[in-house]
Amino acid sequence: MNSLLKYITSKTQLPEKAIQNTIALLNEDCTIPFISRYRKEQTGNLDEVQVGDIVTYKEEFETLEKRKATILKALEEQEVLTDELQKKIEQTTDSTTLEDIYLPYKKKRKTKADTARNNGLEPLAKIIMAQNASNIHSIAEQYTTSSISVEEALEGARHIISEWINERSDIRNMLRNQLERHAILTTKVVKTKKDDEKAQKFRDYFKWSEALSRCPSHRLLAILRATEEGFIRLKIEIDDEKALYKIESRIIKSNGACADQISIAVVDAYKRLLFPALSNEILNAAKEKADETAIQVFAKNLKQLLLGSPLGEKRVLAIDPGFRTGCKIVCLDAQGGLEHNETIYPHPPKNDTKGAIKKISTLVNAHKIEAIAIGNGTASRETEQVIRHIQFDRPIQVFVVSEAGASIYSASKIARDEFPNYDVTVRGSVSIGRRLQDPLAELVKIDAKSIGVGQYQHDVDQSKLKSSLDRVVETCVNAVGVNINTASTSLLSYVSGIGDKLAENIVKYRDENGAFTSRNDIKNVSRLGGKAFQQAAGFLRVKEGSNPLDDSAVHPESYAVISKMAKDKKVGISELIGNKTLLQEIPLEKYQTETVGLPTLQDIIKELEKPGLDIREQAKVFTFNQNIKTITDLQEGQLLPGIVNNVTNFGAFVDVGIKESGLIHISNLADSFVSDVNEHVHLHQQIIVKVLEVDVDRKRIQLKLHKSVC
Repeated sequence: MNSLLKYITSKTQLPEKAIQNTIALLNEDCTIPFISRYRKEQTGNLDEVQVGDIVTYKEEFETLEKRKATILKALEEQEVLTDELQKKIEQTTDSTTLEDIYLPYKKKRKTKADTARNNGLEPLAKIIMAQNASNIHSIAEQYTTSSISVEEALEGARHIISEWINERSDIRNMLRNQLERHAILTTKVVKTKKDDEKAQKFRDYFKWSEALSRCPSHRLLAILRATEEGFIRLKIEIDDEKALYKIESRIIKSNGACADQISIAVVDAYKRLLFPALSNEILNAAKEKADETAIQVFAKNLKQLLLGSPLGEKRVLAIDPGFRTGCKIVCLDAQGGLEHNETIYPHPPKNDTKGAIKKISTLVNAHKIEAIAIGNGTASRETEQVIRHIQFDRPIQVFVVSEAGASIYSASKIARDEFPNYDVTVRGSVSIGRRLQDPLAELVKIDAKSIGVGQYQHDVDQSKLKSSLDRVVETCVNAVGVNINTASTSLLSYVSGIGDKLAENIVKYRDENGAFTSRNDIKNVSRLGGKAFQQAAGFLRVKEGSNPLDDSAVHPESYAVISKMAKDKKVGISELIGNKTLLQEIPLEKYQTETVGLPTLQDIIKELEKPGLDIREQAKVFTFNQNIKTITDLQEGQLLPGIVNNVTNFGAFVDVGIKESGLIHISNLADSFVSDVNEHVHLHQQIIVKVLEVDVDRKRIQLKLHKSVC
């Protein structure tokens, strides 16, 4: 425990007591959202990110400890484990140093050095390394046989010396330092693939050279992908002469024949063993760092997407636009239930615009529609124009909604289970409509990496990506809270302490017994024990239940405190809720206990002032420039409204209402230096952009941020 504490403290710089208490809570199977929200007294008010860091470094430490145990066992079996070696391993705090320590003992394929040892040449290697012999050739004669000449004996001895050099941790660290500081990444196009159509997107890297340490995440991942697909060859280079000189200066202590042999061995060790292994290591480390950066970008974008503005419980008509196959229409009730579906054909080849307008008008009236959601794919703009020409008898809000991932959902098992009697086109339209009502509730049904925000999500470490994105989804779901009587299995599964199986059991119980009327009813769900209830209850909402506190973020374990507050004020709990003046009068110190401190009490008062307040902004109508329909309509200097649809480290992509998204390069986000794109724009932000350049052939649009709309 002490080692773990020291490790996490050194990585996070958080107070030791806070880390200790957090670890204890984690060991009790408490979740990150629960700990950060309801255990502030124990953690010293650590937020969700800090608790998440503790989890990450705890896992990292445990992985390192497992590897240490494996290595110690292997050394024991080899009967080479000494007290000194064991101590050295146990005190190691990073995996690179650990593997360097283990390297001389690691079982490997038969090497040139092994062959030399089998030929009895290790004593000769030791003599050479001692650097005392003046006539090494005559000494080498003693190690010759009918099949081994003097030169072969010396060569074998050098192979052994090369291996010794390779296994020296000081030399490996020196070379690592050289690579970290001075490595150059160079690329060259594969001539036979130069004109390949798929290779053209990597054209910038057909001949490229850059310091590896300065290569940004997106560029390295692009280069690695191009290499993987066989379009370019990649090399890592440093000043070989300087590296060899540094190695020799550490080993060669004399002049003469022995020094000459060692010098040859140094070159061999460097070219054959050290550089290939360590250049791969440094490239893998750079890839890991690039992965981490890309995953962070993706996680930020996903969070912004999931916390996108909901329209709320409104009746919606959703349209999945199309030309030849028509526009698929669905009518949804306020809870997202499907009431009606059909297809209209307002566009070529049928051009039944009048029929489409009549049908939509009829459906809007029949189903008391309050808003219309149009998918932003093919025929989106044309469909939007048709809708905006309709004269409704009451105000109807019209929204263009991102279709990213809708096709993934429509073909998924979740969609099939929800709508077994409908095809993918209907399911896709439902998804578009529900995204407008509640983006979070709908997007949790889709594999996060399929949503299409971020950069090179298919090239990064998939397990790390999944772990990071799952944590983001969990954070968002629990930050907003979940209506237990309307939530899908997918949404419920991300609630603190629930998971897939309990989510299924909750929905099954709801279907069989009707709506939950209180949080206590949740305890009746099969296999939902006390621990799961403790972790989940504060994040589950019961609308219009028997206890008004059940529709708030106040945890049931604090209900008694609120009852006492209400009693002291001589009012009922419902009279206390929403009464800011009365709540501000409550002396919080009076209600402090050993387990309930000021942070929790302050959270309770804040929640009671606005119970169940949605942290998300409400959806706002946005209209693109109606004169811009294709890339050819764009002109340099134009000012256009747009919506940010992706954020990367090098800039932001903006939807201006056409098929192609434009790029605001990081250098065009402000007139001054920009280090972080997210400081200037965020996903789904409505902005005004200026068109800088239009490349119709390459379908590239360069933009500049003019101003934010919201």
